[in-house]
Amino acid sequence: MSSNSKKWMKLRHRIVRNIAYVVLAPYSRLKYGMKVEKFKQQEKRPYLILMNHQTAFDQFFVGMAFKGPIYYLASEDLFSKGWVSSLIRFLVEPIPIKKQTTDVRAVMNCLRVGKEGGTIAIAPEGNRTYSGKTEYMSDSIIPLARKLGMPVALYRIEGGYGVQPRWSDVVRKGKMRGYVARVIMPQEYKELSDEEFFSAIKDGLYVNEAVSDGEFHHKKLAEYLERAMYVCPYCGLSEFESNGDIIRCKKCERRIKYLPTKELSGEGFEFPFKFVADWYEYQSDFINKLDVRQYSEVPMYEEKADVYEVIVYKDKLPIAKNAQIALYGDKICIKSEQGETVFLFDELAAVTVLGKNKLNIYHNKRIYQLKGSKRFNALKYVHIFNRYKNISRGEENVKFLGL
Repeated sequence: MSSNSKKWMKLRHRIVRNIAYVVLAPYSRLKYGMKVEKFKQQEKRPYLILMNHQTAFDQFFVGMAFKGPIYYLASEDLFSKGWVSSLIRFLVEPIPIKKQTTDVRAVMNCLRVGKEGGTIAIAPEGNRTYSGKTEYMSDSIIPLARKLGMPVALYRIEGGYGVQPRWSDVVRKGKMRGYVARVIMPQEYKELSDEEFFSAIKDGLYVNEAVSDGEFHHKKLAEYLERAMYVCPYCGLSEFESNGDIIRCKKCERRIKYLPTKELSGEGFEFPFKFVADWYEYQSDFINKLDVRQYSEVPMYEEKADVYEVIVYKDKLPIAKNAQIALYGDKICIKSEQGETVFLFDELAAVTVLGKNKLNIYHNKRIYQLKGSKRFNALKYVHIFNRYKNISRGEENVKFLGL
C-alpha cells in the first residue's frame, strides 16, 4: 500500500470540491437565495471551521466560502446507508462521529486530518435548530480546538431558518447570508480560559431568527410543523396536523397560521406566541415542569413506525414494518409481528433525533432507528427521555432536554 493511500486527504477531494463549486454556487443563489461571502484571509493555512446549523445544505455553503477541500464531522447515520455512504466517503471522506457519545476515534481522525494540513468543519450544536435559535453547544469543542492548534473560523449562517426550517420539507423563497464572523488565532485563544474561549465561540455563532427580518414565501409554510410541536398552550400534551400555512391542534381544533414573516397568528383567537421559538420555549418549559414518571402505566403517545437496526458505518437492517410504538414516561414499547420489545429509559444510553424526524435509540452497544410517517414527531421522545433522566439523577431543575 502506498503512503498516499494511507492518507486521509486525497487529490480527488480537491477535484470534487472544485467541480461541486461550479454547480452549487449558482444553485445556492437560485434555490436558497444564499449570499456566500468568500473568506479572503484564508491564504494557504488550514482552519478549524465552527458553524451554526440551520439547513440541510449548510456544509455546501461553508465549502463555497473556503478554498480547497473541507473535512466535515458527520453523524453515523450518513455512514449507514450502504453503497451511498461508500460513494460519499470516496468523494469527500467526512469524519464519522457517533452521536451522544464520547467518540475517541473521531477525535483521533480530526488530529490525523489536522496533521496532514486539512481544514476541518464542525457544527458544535450537533443538531439543526427546530426553533430558529442556535441550539445547545457542548464545551467538548474546546479541548479539541486546543489539540488541533489551528486558527478557529466562526462561520455564521443567517436566514436559513426562514428559508428551510428543520421541520419542513420545502425551501421557501427568501434570502440567506453566510460569512466568517470572527477568526480566533491560536495565540489569542492560548491566552483565554476555557470558559472565555467557549463564550467567544457561542457569541460568534449565536443566531436568533425569532424576528420579522424579511419575508419567506411558499404555499406550504406550516407543513410538518408538527414534527417540532407536541404541546398545545390550551390542551397540554397534544397532537397536531398541518396543511398549507395552517397547523391545527387535534384536541381543541384551534388553527394557527404561519405567516411569510415567520410570525404565528391564531385564526379567530389570539395565539399567545409570536414565533415558533416562543412556542418551542413554552413547550420545553412545560416538559421541564412535568413529572413524566406518572405516565409509567398509561402511554403519553401511541403511533406507528418502521423499525431498523443501525449497523454503524455499514447499513440499516429492517426489523419491523408499521410497528406499534408507545411512548411512556419511563420507556418506549414496540409491538410488531415479531413480538414486543421494551426499552426502559434506565437502560438506554441516549435517544436522539436525526434529520427531520428519525429517532435513534441507543441500547447497550446496539442502535435502533424508528422511522414514522412524514408527520412523525421524534423530538418528543428525546425531550421526555431526557426529562426522565434529569429527574432520575436528582437534577429536576436542569433545563437541557437533549437538543
